[in-house]
Amino acid sequence: MNEKKPILVTSPLLPDLQEFNKMLEDIWDSKWVTNNGKYHGQLEEALAEYLKVPYLSLFTNGTLPLITALQALRIGGEVITTPFSFVATTHSIWWNGCKPVFVDIDPATGDLDPDKIEAAITPRTTAIMPVHVYGKPCDTERIQEIADKYGLKVIYDAAHAFGVEVNGRSVLEAGDMSTLSFHATKVYNTLEGGALVCHDAKTKQRIDYLKNFGFAGETEVVAPGINSKVDEVRAAYGLLNLKQVDQAIDARHKVAVAYREGLRGVAGVRYFEDMPGVRHNYSYFPIFIDAAEFGMTRDELYGKMKKEGVFGRRYFYPLISTFSTYRGLPSADPSNLPEATKMAEQVICLPMHHDLSEEDVARVLDSILK
Repeated sequence: MNEKKPILVTSPLLPDLQEFNKMLEDIWDSKWVTNNGKYHGQLEEALAEYLKVPYLSLFTNGTLPLITALQALRIGGEVITTPFSFVATTHSIWWNGCKPVFVDIDPATGDLDPDKIEAAITPRTTAIMPVHVYGKPCDTERIQEIADKYGLKVIYDAAHAFGVEVNGRSVLEAGDMSTLSFHATKVYNTLEGGALVCHDAKTKQRIDYLKNFGFAGETEVVAPGINSKVDEVRAAYGLLNLKQVDQAIDARHKVAVAYREGLRGVAGVRYFEDMPGVRHNYSYFPIFIDAAEFGMTRDELYGKMKKEGVFGRRYFYPLISTFSTYRGLPSADPSNLPEATKMAEQVICLPMHHDLSEEDVARVLDSILK
């Protein structure tokens, strides 16, 4: 076993401890530790400004915004989505009593393939829930054209897409709503957390009712809400991390460039290039292994890397559609999802975070190439 320190797939962005301690003292002195305190309000405003969106509501994790978005838009029936995502995407549909309908992905991006959406629409279809996979923006214009044609709502799972822009405009502008995750594994984090982005004040008010038990004032409940509030400690943590997220993205970009240079031309290894006009955040760096060309299966390489202290992640594997909860759905049949099935069987996400050194990157590449 390699005695060098293990290289992990991710590392959280941590705030300056001295600054954080000062904010903790302020929270303790105020005796206001949750329920829309001052740091909560400041973080909502700061994130809306940074992300170039009009309205943003904070949540305690990245799953509850997905559930609440469907509630806020009163979605029922069938929701078209991708099997190539984290399972929370589909779970949120199930928790709302809706039926997920899986559609295959575009192999060039890993995102929901717009060419496959219309064939999956039925009279019961009410919404589309695409995912900006690995932070690579979906074809939002095509998806919106389809949604408009059939009168469907669009909710984007943008868990990976913090700060992503297309031609200078936030990808979070697309659709009816977009959700974000601020989990510790993400480019920007509040340890655990998330957000729901919408486009008007009335909708934000409904979201804020729903995330706080439906309370409108002290004694009136106007909706069957849930508890999704963010405490002051994590809001303070998030405010400090927002100061350094651009530096973290720059560091990740350098790692992505080094990986591409090291893997360019290697038979049986494919990876994504940057998309023209897109400001990427380099959330992940997936590679895809063609066993026939590479001479080793994805799982064999994954195991070899682990033995050498390099911890990648087979992300997303297995497909959501293969889990026992969903595999009985007609749309979950592997013959309906050939590209997603292939990508799930080939993917390894390499370590990608702001703390990787040049030596770390060289070790990762060596574990693949030697």
